[in-house]
Amino acid sequence: MDTYARPATTVVPPVRETRYEEDLADGLLRADEETFAAIYRRWGSLVHTMATRSLGDTHEAEDVTQQVFIGVWRGRHGFRPERGTLGAWLVGITRRKIVDALAARGRRLALVESAARDAAPARPDRQAPEEVLDRVLLVEALSRLPQAQREVLCMAFYEDLTQAQIAERTGVPLGTVKSHTRRGLHRLRTVVVDLGGAHHPGG
Repeated sequence: MDTYARPATTVVPPVRETRYEEDLADGLLRADEETFAAIYRRWGSLVHTMATRSLGDTHEAEDVTQQVFIGVWRGRHGFRPERGTLGAWLVGITRRKIVDALAARGRRLALVESAARDAAPARPDRQAPEEVLDRVLLVEALSRLPQAQREVLCMAFYEDLTQAQIAERTGVPLGTVKSHTRRGLHRLRTVVVDLGGAHHPGG
């Protein structure tokens, strides 16, 4: 989903709410695409808001929103009306996808931190505070990039992969990899400068 447009929430009178959800659930189980579009309009904004609040990153929230609705469509036969409403089922999927995204973020940060430690020269004496701070700033700056840009830069920096190799590994078109690299580097420089100023006030 390259361009994310937050859906307008469908407003349904309270007296019709239960029946409306039942109709949506029936249509989903029949693989009716118009019903699926209505489900997206009904709950898309809620899913995106939940993801944004939990992740603090609109780009990742957009990815999670897309994953949620792909999961809803592919896993529609797993919905059991007797276990709860369609909305509750969808919220449960959203929470699991958010947990997955947070876990993936943790793994990426651990990889970056490990690579930063491995790249640091071994010294018998303790490292200068400035060097430690520089590594912390780099890790923090990378963590603030959109997921796609962060992953491309990590593969380039720490695995020494070319853009063609990154495209082959990820299945992303080479032109897109180049775009992520260019935008990521530009944003990384900006974030590092901002973080550096915050850690060195007045200076």
